[in-house]
Amino acid sequence: MSRKKNKRRGTMTEEEKKEVEETPAVEEKNEETEEKDALDETEALKAKVRDLEEKVSELNDRILRDAAETENYKKRLRQEKENAVKYANEALIRDLLDPLDNFSRAIEAAEKSQDIETIKQGVEMVESQLKGVLSTNWGLEQFSPEGEDFNPSEMEACMMKEEEGLDKEKVLQVFMKGYKLHGKVIRSAKVVVGKPKRN
Repeated sequence: MSRKKNKRRGTMTEEEKKEVEETPAVEEKNEETEEKDALDETEALKAKVRDLEEKVSELNDRILRDAAETENYKKRLRQEKENAVKYANEALIRDLLDPLDNFSRAIEAAEKSQDIETIKQGVEMVESQLKGVLSTNWGLEQFSPEGEDFNPSEMEACMMKEEEGLDKEKVLQVFMKGYKLHGKVIRSAKVVVGKPKRN
């Protein structure tokens, strides 16, 4: 006979009674275990969240420090670049100080002396010193192409004259000397160009 029928009749066997009594205890035990598991899982998740928050905080600090270091590095580079541009010609200027002092001495000597030849020699010495410094230390080369074939990449024709006896264009006169820096023309020579006379 089934349990349903026994319940209807109000009678239960001993075995059925025992089974009914044990069922709530098992269910309670299962509920306690589930609650304990849920609490353990919650604690584990909270611990994991705390760890992740600490890692995020550390990463944020590192990012901020890296950003500050990068910004400082950029500022240093900018400052170094500005200084490099600002003081790029320092060595050149230092080299020109002695000839500049000698020009001052030549002017003082000219005020005291009436000897034109001595003044001329003093100025020539300063010019020679200045050219020597610029040539030796800085690679500056002066050129004066009088009598040479006209070369438009190094010379600028200020005047043209037809001349007898020329077979091609030649420099007749130099108005202003040219300059090269390490072989590159930085100022063309200004010249009078003679060209063959047309018949």
